[in-house]
Amino acid sequence: MDLLAAYAPWQLAAALAAAFGSAFVRGLTGFGMAILLVPILALALAPVEAVLLANFLSLFIGLSEVRRLVRGAERSAWRISILVVLVTPLGLLALAATSDDLARFLIAMIALSAFFAILLPRRAGTEPGHLATGGVGVLSGLMTGYAGMPGPPVVPYYVGRAIPRETAKASMMLIFTIAAGAGLVSGAALGILAWRLPLLAALLFPAVLLGNWLGDRAAGRIGDALWRAVVGVILGGAALAALLRLL
Repeated sequence: MDLLAAYAPWQLAAALAAAFGSAFVRGLTGFGMAILLVPILALALAPVEAVLLANFLSLFIGLSEVRRLVRGAERSAWRISILVVLVTPLGLLALAATSDDLARFLIAMIALSAFFAILLPRRAGTEPGHLATGGVGVLSGLMTGYAGMPGPPVVPYYVGRAIPRETAKASMMLIFTIAAGAGLVSGAALGILAWRLPLLAALLFPAVLLGNWLGDRAAGRIGDALWRAVVGVILGGAALAALLRLL
């Protein structure tokens, strides 16, 4: 436990509450864990640590249900994931070179962008072309490295189309799991991965499991129209919180 001596009790409490709440949202909507978790963690921890800790938690919860994700994901999820793996180191390098205050501002703006993206008109369920899919993969990789948030480009890509909810959720979760692994590998390769973070992630993971389970149970009780409305409300709340944190 000496590895956790660098954290004050309030930092650990804030991380625990954020992990539970963001995992509940993930179970409910299929996304939102990093969008909600990283800005809160970045108030208590250094931005680089917040991003990497969120990556650990996203990887752990994704691996716990990887069979379901692989079965249910759209093929585009694999193409996006490959690009995310390739581009993530560039985003992480940019984060390491950015001051903490500027990084917190940019992370908040990335969270804000997800809300506006979801307001775009809903599209047909057909898979977009290679250019659109590739653009989502590149942007998602950059955001994975810089903010631990692959979601802002990915969520509108799936939720904004007329496809089954479970397909959208599985596709997003699979991408987020692979993105988290890419972020951690990049962090280790660049020498910015503190080895106390896996221990902190392991301590927080039971709260993530519980929150995700409760969110998934709640999701099974609502219809698709309400689910999409909940997605918008959650992104809007995250956007508002991001603005308030900057004031």
